[in-house]
Amino acid sequence: MSVDLKTISELREKTGAGIADCKSALEEAGGNIDLSIELLRKKGEIKAAKKADRAVKEGIVAFSGTDKKCAVVALACETDFVSRGEAFQKVAAEMADKLLTSSPDEFKAWADGQIKELVLKISENIQLAGLGVYEGEVIGRYLHSNKKIGGIAALSGGSQEIADDIAMQIAAMAPKYLDAQSVPADVLEKEKEIYSEQLKAENKPEAIWDKIIEGKLNKFYEENCLINQVFIKDDAKKIKDLLGDNKITAWGRYQL
Repeated sequence: MSVDLKTISELREKTGAGIADCKSALEEAGGNIDLSIELLRKKGEIKAAKKADRAVKEGIVAFSGTDKKCAVVALACETDFVSRGEAFQKVAAEMADKLLTSSPDEFKAWADGQIKELVLKISENIQLAGLGVYEGEVIGRYLHSNKKIGGIAALSGGSQEIADDIAMQIAAMAPKYLDAQSVPADVLEKEKEIYSEQLKAENKPEAIWDKIIEGKLNKFYEENCLINQVFIKDDAKKIKDLLGDNKITAWGRYQL
């Protein structure tokens, strides 16, 4: 059947699909807009499957929540151009809002549909690269200006300013562990093995190896454990100094 330009434009406005795809869907659906949208979504799923193995190196991080509960979503795409687009950023924000109030299963089903529609609209591989929900007495969050790096920290107590500073620390310094006790035993053993080989190569006397290794491990903790890190705003303090009697009960870092 013949399809008029006005109907094609209406379908294109609703879906963001190309003119040729809209025309073809309308012809197949006999001019029915709703059926055409369904057909385009089905074709979009095929397109999404074809794009799923393409690298997603861009995207944004989005937060949603209150001072005691916060959801974070990292949504990835292929290009910086798309990540800066209004449609992409709107979906990321909506995903964070939905995650805050939904069960995991409910969120997954809803998010899958949103991603499929977005793939249809912008013709790029879109992936949910990370997500989390954090609860605590005080929750700090930090989002870098490019929206590609975010940090979040839930504290047992303390001020909002300190919580936000710790979230910034997480984003900036990318700690791997919370504290020395959180470092897996096999990781520590590997570090000690490396240090021993270094000392052997340097012909250091074995009698002083233990003391040197202890110093190297302290440096390892300072670089990799959040509470042992030097505070980025004041190098005379460590993160544990900011906490006082409070504890970090949950934390996360997201980067695209």
